[in-house]
Amino acid sequence: MSHQIETHNGQAAAIFARQDAWHQLGTTVAGDAFTAEEAMRLGHLGGWDVRALPLTASEVTEDGAHIIEVPDSFATVRTSPWTGQPEPLGVVGNRYQPIQNEEHAEVLNRLVDESGAIFDTAGSLRGGRQVFVTMRMPQTMKVAGTDEVGLNIAALNSHDGSQAFRLLVTPVRVVCANTQHAALNHNRASIAIRHTASARGKIAAARDALGLTFAYAEEFQAEAEAMLNQSVTDAQFVKITRELFGWQEDPTTRQRRTQRERENALLSLWADADTQAAIRGTGWAGVQSVVEYLDHFAPVKTKGNRSKARAERLLTTDGPNRIKAAAWREFSPA
Repeated sequence: MSHQIETHNGQAAAIFARQDAWHQLGTTVAGDAFTAEEAMRLGHLGGWDVRALPLTASEVTEDGAHIIEVPDSFATVRTSPWTGQPEPLGVVGNRYQPIQNEEHAEVLNRLVDESGAIFDTAGSLRGGRQVFVTMRMPQTMKVAGTDEVGLNIAALNSHDGSQAFRLLVTPVRVVCANTQHAALNHNRASIAIRHTASARGKIAAARDALGLTFAYAEEFQAEAEAMLNQSVTDAQFVKITRELFGWQEDPTTRQRRTQRERENALLSLWADADTQAAIRGTGWAGVQSVVEYLDHFAPVKTKGNRSKARAERLLTTDGPNRIKAAAWREFSPA
């Protein structure tokens, strides 16, 4: 998996507030935050004017060239931030309504005044087909008064019809920058809004729904502390992680090597990693070992930087988050 941050002639469509940004690409601004306007200008995200144009097909026969209209189908097109020329992004149905990057950022911009959150990252993936903007909440949580966890709000949008507009709450364990994905029972950690005519009104209303962030944080902290009070043996850790990742009892040579390498990495995190020192031997450490493995050590197919590829996998796929949520359930007290 090569990195999917959009680039053109050595420039990247991304902006980060700190040097230790996920992808280490794009424009890094001075200080510790940037504005929605800077995200659009410095991150090459503004002025795209994403629109839906009627889709046609062409056919060349002995009688000449024929243009064929495709009913109820449209091509999403943007104005390239690099060349100023129209560029196709995807194919959508007749109910699809584009949500511009400026609207995307403005939703979070309003949260700055209301919550004290600050912009942290923004960028374009897959040639403009997906866009992300994240903010850091001002408050952090302390699990059992010692293990610090911050909260991010991420807004994810697609311009090719592949995904709804999504707002999600992402806890991040500060000591090792692990992105958590909890399987909480009562509070949703995300809001999805389809690209239809009512999308703009729903996005505005979603700001109010993000009040659930604080209820989510309370439940996250309570369940994390319950796991911190739950003892887990080495044998239990091995059993749970084998179930999470799958374990072949009669593996091929390649499967055997993959399984052993993964298990050795997980056990090293569980037994020896400094990041688990204060929580070792607990259910909370079990979750963190799995999350740290997925965020920083899991194999990825790439010819480039593995750290960047792992970060982009977290942004563009659900697989790692499904394993994280399963780990949360399995290491929680019965």
